[in-house]
Amino acid sequence: MSAAIIFGLLLALMLTGMPISISLGLTVLTFLFTMTQVPIESVALKLFTGIEKFEIMAIPFFILAGNFLTHGGVARRMINFASSMVGHWHGGLGLAGVIACALFAAVSGSSPATVVAIGSIILPAMIAQGFPSRFGAGVITTSGALGILIPPSIVMVMYSVSTNTSVGQLFMAGVIPGLMLAALLGLTTWYRAWKNDYPRMEKASLARRLSALRESIWGLLLIVIVIGGIYTGVFTPTEAAAMSAVYAFIVAVFIYKDMPLSRVPKVLLDSASMSAMLLYIITNAVLFSFLMTSENIPQAMASWILGQQLSPWVFLLVVNVLLLLAGNVMEPSSIVLIMAPILFPVATSLGIDPVHFGILIVVNMEVGMCHPPVGLNLYVASGITKMGITELTIAVWPWLLTMLVFLVMVTYIPAISLWLPRMLGMM
Repeated sequence: MSAAIIFGLLLALMLTGMPISISLGLTVLTFLFTMTQVPIESVALKLFTGIEKFEIMAIPFFILAGNFLTHGGVARRMINFASSMVGHWHGGLGLAGVIACALFAAVSGSSPATVVAIGSIILPAMIAQGFPSRFGAGVITTSGALGILIPPSIVMVMYSVSTNTSVGQLFMAGVIPGLMLAALLGLTTWYRAWKNDYPRMEKASLARRLSALRESIWGLLLIVIVIGGIYTGVFTPTEAAAMSAVYAFIVAVFIYKDMPLSRVPKVLLDSASMSAMLLYIITNAVLFSFLMTSENIPQAMASWILGQQLSPWVFLLVVNVLLLLAGNVMEPSSIVLIMAPILFPVATSLGIDPVHFGILIVVNMEVGMCHPPVGLNLYVASGITKMGITELTIAVWPWLLTMLVFLVMVTYIPAISLWLPRMLGMM
């Protein structure tokens, strides 16, 4: 009964158009004050201890690093490098866009940031070369979603905070799925370009390729520093985030010199604003999780599902459907923070690896970012392309279907996620 009241209240508040973070907070406070005897002191204590986690510090640092790189010329140099490598293939600029998104994802940790940074440069270039605007928009909208799968990923950090799973293991588990999805999106791009005979670029000389690599090397080195540092144990994921922020600042301001020092306060302010928003969502989600636990809802749900004798593969199918539906009305951070604490105990009871489960959730979030009504990437791409949401939705369908096929593969082949961290001795 209490579960129905809690979720009914949350849904009612969300339907009024209220932000998800405030809806969560009001749901918790209303229920606690009117229907329980929980002392307010314990709520305040839980609120403080819930966000007192070392891993949360990674979020503002990765946001700051991504903003430095977005405002600097890193994205443009990555596109030039990718174009020199694959530009002569069918749909060359589209393929370059996929590769550039994958590379930028590995330094930003954010999906909308990847769409903005890569899309604002490559989409006008694709249209100028003769590609249909729908084709370009479809490529960048879906490839930008790699930002939350290829490490470092802010969504993975949030899953780690919600479930006490190792961030380092999650980051390493995201590498192979990220590269696989990038390859599948690239294949879809190539096939559609080949089928429709879209323009190709002139093959770049070896000298041009080496020049493009030399120009982009400082941005690419950040990938090596973050992933290599975590794997070798030189620093933790949180320390890697701080390191990447300092490195991104030095590269943008002193090496590439694309960002004058006068713009740094603006970037710091934007990063602080975005971090505050995410931390506010986390704070309210922690309260919501506390309420759910105090009412024994996750445990009751776990017992009920186990009582239904559901096999792991049926449970994973249910989870996928549930998360895809949630992706229609909520953005990824909120879904992870609400759903993960509920579904995680059931998954572990059924013997599903927590890291594999985390990657499955992240891939679901990727799909959710590319379809209406609240697909963040659609709105960002709409702002860049000046296309309507309906038109964009039609444009992304071929790549969205590819992502759904990949979701099924990740769901039922755990080795895709777990092979690398196991090989590196992290699990």
